[in-house]
Amino acid sequence: MDLVRNHLICFASFVLAVSGATYGTKFLKKRNYLLAAEWLIISLSATNLAVYLLIEWPPLYHVAHFFDAFTRAFGVPVIGVLGFMTVTHGYKPSVRQDVALFALAFGGAAVLETVGSIAPALPYFYVVTWTCFSIYVAYFVKRLLGVGEKFHAMTTTVALVTSQVIACVYDFYKIPGDEHNVLFNFFFMALLTWAYFIVATYYAYCALERAQDPMSGYARQGSVLT
Repeated sequence: MDLVRNHLICFASFVLAVSGATYGTKFLKKRNYLLAAEWLIISLSATNLAVYLLIEWPPLYHVAHFFDAFTRAFGVPVIGVLGFMTVTHGYKPSVRQDVALFALAFGGAAVLETVGSIAPALPYFYVVTWTCFSIYVAYFVKRLLGVGEKFHAMTTTVALVTSQVIACVYDFYKIPGDEHNVLFNFFFMALLTWAYFIVATYYAYCALERAQDPMSGYARQGSVLT
């Protein structure tokens, strides 16, 4: 049973890795380097996790733990917000600013991983950062509704709610029997939730982008795909 569970988590890691790589590449084509790099980093992190589960090489666990700290503390809550602000606020940082931002984020994650005295506060810190991100996503949903993109507002709301639940449960609540549950174990659901979040927010981003582009023939028509 545990072997099946691990294989399913590996599958969920693969789904997250593919979604991160696919939509990271799509954002790269849009020259949104913040979201492109962040989604590609998540893809790399998910790939690392899948390999660790398969071969259980200890150094890979430490890499996975570092990527987890980076993503939850700075990657999505800070870099993600700034990336989405390209379409909500016209924010367009230079490549130098992008590089500096990632360097600071990686440095911050390194501090979180190495300074043992702050470890007890980290779960609360992660919930606060993700909650701040969720507040911004709620604003993003409002913007979608403002341009008539009800479908994407709905899919983004689902992404918002499910990811916030995962963030709140992640370090604080242990699901009874989670070590042996197969389909309904927490980590499996968390990985698929994050994969869904990447997909849903990409198409929502495109919808808002089209709505703001007076030259686009798709503006305000609620197209699902781009």
